[in-house]
Amino acid sequence: MSVNFGSHRTVVGAHYGMRDWLSQRVTAVVMALFTVLVLAQVIFSKGPVSYELWAGIFSAQWMKFLTFVVILSMLFHVWVGMRNVFMDYVKPYAVRFVMHVFAIVWLVGCTGWAIQVLWRL
Repeated sequence: MSVNFGSHRTVVGAHYGMRDWLSQRVTAVVMALFTVLVLAQVIFSKGPVSYELWAGIFSAQWMKFLTFVVILSMLFHVWVGMRNVFMDYVKPYAVRFVMHVFAIVWLVGCTGWAIQVLWRL
């Protein structure tokens, strides 16, 4: 006996589409605005570009907070992109799982290192 569900079709999947698309765009805008802000501070500063200039730019608490937000945005941006590439192109589940775990460990490690560098200034 077959069951007729009518015209409603059950779609199986993660349903990430719109959320992933929007998160990629929002995080990209955050990173682009941050880049423009840092470039403007470097271009309109007086004197040579040196360690003291960079340390001065990132020493303010608001700049550290903004940099932290950008680091988290970059983490999420990269994760969404890598996850989607793995899901689209890596078909064996075990290989995809290992790649996901490696990507997560790598990204968390890079984020921890970036935060350590930021607060060392």
